[in-house]
Amino acid sequence: MRSPDAYDWLRRWPMAVWMTIVWVLLWGNLTVANAITGAVISFGLLRVMPMPRVGFDGHVSVIGTVVLLGRLLVDITRASINVAAHALRFGHYPKGAVMRVKLASTSDLVLTLTAELTVIVPGSIVVEAHRLTGMLYVHVLDASAPGAVEKARRGVLQQEKWVMYALAKDEDIAEAGYPPRPWRRRARQQAARSQQ
Repeated sequence: MRSPDAYDWLRRWPMAVWMTIVWVLLWGNLTVANAITGAVISFGLLRVMPMPRVGFDGHVSVIGTVVLLGRLLVDITRASINVAAHALRFGHYPKGAVMRVKLASTSDLVLTLTAELTVIVPGSIVVEAHRLTGMLYVHVLDASAPGAVEKARRGVLQQEKWVMYALAKDEDIAEAGYPPRPWRRRARQQAARSQQ
């Protein structure tokens, strides 16, 4: 008799679909054979090397997610212009730095998403992430200006705050020391006024 988890890898089809899409993108052309091969390899990898489940006990906020994605697009645009300006400035060599950023959240998911979103922004890369301490070590492209390291540190913490506004419960946000979601704060104030 088989255990109930014997076919657990079949329930991970979203991951297999994602892995298949990555496979097709890496090969560079969409063909039936390429897609089938990617799907077979994806399900095979999930069967042989199952990935651990990531616990999520947060609250998905649609407004928070839209704001997070909007802020990410703004950050990517600003950073792309900044990196292009550094590339076109002859005779100037940026002085990079590695900084340590202690995240306020204790969630593995928030740590991972903050690290991933930090990496997406040009000019910064996460060198190391310590899960137990909630510490990210981030390399920034140019730290020669006064206050550049602190500005980059604030940027990472802002990214964490927006990730939490998009995915965390109100209690987790308060525990991390961040103010409540701005759109929720207004609703509570209006509710309090209407009760008086």
